[in-house]
Amino acid sequence: MEGSGEKADALYELASDLLDQGVPLHGIGFQGHFVHGAVPEDLAENMRRFAELGLDVEISELDVRVPEPATTEDLEAQADEYRHVLESCLAVSRCVGVTVWGVADAHSWIPEWFPGYTAALPFDDDYAPKPALGGMIQALSRGRRAQPRATTRTVSGRR
Repeated sequence: MEGSGEKADALYELASDLLDQGVPLHGIGFQGHFVHGAVPEDLAENMRRFAELGLDVEISELDVRVPEPATTEDLEAQADEYRHVLESCLAVSRCVGVTVWGVADAHSWIPEWFPGYTAALPFDDDYAPKPALGGMIQALSRGRRAQPRATTRTVSGRR
Protein backbone atom coordinates (compact mmCIF):
# COMPACT_ATOMS: atom_id res chain seq x y z
CA MET A 1 0.00 0.00 0.00
CA GLU A 2 3.07 2.24 -0.14
CA GLY A 3 2.31 3.28 -3.70
CA SER A 4 -0.98 4.20 -5.28
CA GLY A 5 -3.40 1.45 -6.18
CA GLU A 6 -6.42 -0.51 -4.99
CA LYS A 7 -4.87 -1.59 -1.69
CA ALA A 8 -3.77 1.96 -0.81
CA ASP A 9 -7.16 3.34 -1.85
CA ALA A 10 -8.96 0.78 0.32
CA LEU A 11 -6.84 1.69 3.36
CA TYR A 12 -7.40 5.38 2.68
CA GLU A 13 -11.16 4.85 2.59
CA LEU A 14 -11.01 2.79 5.78
CA ALA A 15 -8.97 5.48 7.57
CA SER A 16 -11.36 8.18 6.33
CA ASP A 17 -14.40 6.21 7.49
CA LEU A 18 -12.87 5.50 10.90
CA LEU A 19 -12.03 9.17 11.40
CA ASP A 20 -15.55 10.19 10.31
CA GLN A 21 -16.92 7.84 12.99
CA GLY A 22 -14.73 9.47 15.63
CA VAL A 23 -12.36 6.54 16.04
CA PRO A 24 -9.13 7.82 17.63
CA LEU A 25 -6.82 6.94 14.74
CA HIS A 26 -3.56 8.85 14.94
CA GLY A 27 -1.29 7.45 12.27
CA ILE A 28 -0.51 4.99 9.50
CA GLY A 29 2.66 2.93 9.23
CA PHE A 30 3.92 2.02 5.78
CA GLN A 31 5.86 -1.23 6.16
CA GLY A 32 8.31 -0.57 3.33
CA HIS A 33 9.48 -4.11 2.56
CA PHE A 34 10.49 -3.22 -0.98
CA VAL A 35 11.87 -5.17 -3.91
CA HIS A 36 14.78 -3.59 -5.77
CA GLY A 37 13.41 -1.89 -8.86
CA ALA A 38 9.87 -1.61 -7.47
CA VAL A 39 10.05 1.17 -4.87
CA PRO A 40 7.00 3.34 -5.63
CA GLU A 41 7.84 6.66 -7.23
CA ASP A 42 4.66 8.13 -5.73
CA LEU A 43 5.48 7.16 -2.14
CA ALA A 44 5.51 10.78 -0.90
CA GLU A 45 2.24 11.60 -2.64
CA ASN A 46 0.56 8.56 -1.15
CA MET A 47 1.84 9.33 2.36
CA ARG A 48 0.79 12.96 1.93
CA ARG A 49 -2.84 12.09 1.28
CA PHE A 50 -2.99 10.19 4.60
CA ALA A 51 -1.25 13.11 6.31
CA GLU A 52 -3.89 15.45 4.88
CA LEU A 53 -6.46 13.44 6.86
CA GLY A 54 -4.62 14.67 9.96
CA LEU A 55 -2.68 11.43 10.47
CA ASP A 56 0.99 10.97 11.20
CA VAL A 57 2.71 8.65 8.73
CA GLU A 58 5.94 6.72 8.91
CA ILE A 59 7.97 4.08 7.16
CA SER A 60 7.91 1.44 9.87
CA GLU A 61 9.96 -1.44 8.41
CA LEU A 62 12.32 -0.36 5.62
CA ASP A 63 14.37 -2.84 3.64
CA VAL A 64 15.03 -3.21 -0.10
CA ARG A 65 15.72 -6.78 -1.16
CA VAL A 66 17.89 -7.51 -4.19
CA PRO A 67 17.85 -10.69 -6.33
CA GLU A 68 20.89 -12.93 -5.87
CA PRO A 69 23.66 -12.41 -6.70
CA ALA A 70 23.67 -8.72 -5.82
CA THR A 71 25.92 -6.82 -8.22
CA THR A 72 27.71 -3.53 -7.64
CA GLU A 73 25.20 -1.91 -10.00
CA ASP A 74 22.31 -3.36 -7.97
CA LEU A 75 23.73 -1.97 -4.74
CA GLU A 76 24.28 1.48 -6.28
CA ALA A 77 20.69 1.52 -7.53
CA GLN A 78 19.51 0.31 -4.11
CA ALA A 79 21.25 3.36 -2.60
CA ASP A 80 19.05 5.57 -4.78
CA GLU A 81 16.00 3.65 -3.57
CA TYR A 82 16.92 4.13 0.10
CA ARG A 83 17.54 7.83 -0.62
CA HIS A 84 14.15 8.11 -2.35
CA VAL A 85 12.33 6.56 0.61
CA LEU A 86 13.95 8.92 3.12
CA GLU A 87 13.40 11.92 0.85
CA SER A 88 9.75 10.91 0.53
CA CYS A 89 9.37 10.97 4.30
CA LEU A 90 11.20 14.27 4.55
CA ALA A 91 8.87 15.76 1.93
CA VAL A 92 5.78 15.05 4.05
CA SER A 93 5.44 17.31 7.07
CA ARG A 94 3.60 14.65 9.12
CA CYS A 95 6.07 11.86 8.36
CA VAL A 96 7.43 11.17 11.82
CA GLY A 97 10.14 8.65 11.02
CA VAL A 98 11.77 5.85 9.13
CA THR A 99 12.77 2.60 10.81
CA VAL A 100 15.14 0.28 8.97
CA TRP A 101 14.12 -3.35 9.50
CA GLY A 102 17.53 -4.54 10.65
CA VAL A 103 21.10 -3.38 10.41
CA ALA A 104 23.29 -5.90 8.64
CA ASP A 105 22.57 -8.48 5.97
CA ALA A 106 24.04 -11.23 8.19
CA HIS A 107 20.93 -11.04 10.39
CA SER A 108 18.30 -10.18 7.80
CA TRP A 109 15.01 -12.03 7.64
CA ILE A 110 14.93 -11.69 3.84
CA PRO A 111 16.82 -14.82 2.66
CA GLU A 112 14.66 -17.09 4.82
CA TRP A 113 11.34 -15.60 3.75
CA PHE A 114 12.27 -14.66 0.17
CA PRO A 115 14.67 -17.29 -1.18
CA GLY A 116 16.74 -15.90 -4.05
CA TYR A 117 16.88 -12.42 -2.51
CA THR A 118 19.61 -10.84 -0.42
CA ALA A 119 21.44 -7.63 0.52
CA ALA A 120 18.36 -5.79 1.83
CA LEU A 121 20.00 -3.69 4.56
CA PRO A 122 22.48 -0.76 4.77
CA PHE A 123 25.37 -2.86 6.12
CA ASP A 124 26.84 -6.06 4.68
CA ASP A 125 27.42 -9.38 6.46
CA ASP A 126 30.56 -7.96 8.13
CA TYR A 127 28.83 -4.72 9.22
CA ALA A 128 30.65 -2.70 6.56
CA PRO A 129 28.52 0.15 5.19
CA LYS A 130 26.97 -0.40 1.78
CA PRO A 131 25.93 2.27 -0.74
CA ALA A 132 22.42 2.19 0.81
CA LEU A 133 23.81 3.92 3.89
CA GLY A 134 25.26 6.63 1.67
CA GLY A 135 21.86 7.12 0.05
CA MET A 136 20.28 7.56 3.46
CA ILE A 137 22.96 10.04 4.51
CA GLN A 138 22.41 12.06 1.32
CA ALA A 139 18.70 12.35 2.03
CA LEU A 140 19.21 13.26 5.67
CA SER A 141 21.86 15.85 4.88
CA ARG A 142 19.35 17.66 2.66
CA GLY A 143 16.79 17.78 5.48
CA ARG A 144 13.05 18.28 5.45
CA ARG A 145 11.60 19.96 2.39
CA ALA A 146 9.42 23.02 2.83
CA GLN A 147 5.77 22.17 2.34
CA PRO A 148 3.74 24.15 -0.17
CA ARG A 149 1.13 26.34 1.48
CA ALA A 150 -2.47 26.49 0.40
CA THR A 151 -2.30 30.27 0.40
CA THR A 152 0.63 32.66 0.31
CA ARG A 153 0.36 36.24 1.47
CA THR A 154 2.92 38.89 0.52
CA VAL A 155 3.41 41.78 2.95
CA SER A 156 6.08 44.42 2.25
CA GLY A 157 7.86 42.08 -0.14
CA ARG A 158 7.99 39.24 2.42
CA ARG A 159 6.20 35.96 2.44
